[in-house]
Amino acid sequence: MTQQFQLGAIGQIARSVRDVQESSDWYGRVLGLPHLYTFGNLAFFDCGGTRLMLNAMHGVKADESILYLRVPDIQLAYRELAERGVVFEAAPHRIHQHADGTEEWMAFFKDPEGRLLAIMAQTRK
Repeated sequence: MTQQFQLGAIGQIARSVRDVQESSDWYGRVLGLPHLYTFGNLAFFDCGGTRLMLNAMHGVKADESILYLRVPDIQLAYRELAERGVVFEAAPHRIHQHADGTEEWMAFFKDPEGRLLAIMAQTRK
């Protein structure tokens, strides 16, 4: 029997930044992501098992995708990040309710370059 090819989990996400030191401080201190290492214009963080690479080599790309960060308690994460200076577009709100009652909640905010990120959580009622 032949082994079938299958992709694994996402190993790394790259995000362009204008200033790697400023962004490293924000992603590390404000968001609390563990810093892995920095070399040259690249900084790497652990984002729940996926490596986040900040890259100052190619300039900021305004149309990059949104980073959605899972949190176990969205209200607690919202309060903590707001205390650290994160400005949210709105308070956490329900995006969707599944047939089994599970709710999807999100709250959006921007990084130093003005691109969207979000915290997200699932709750069961």
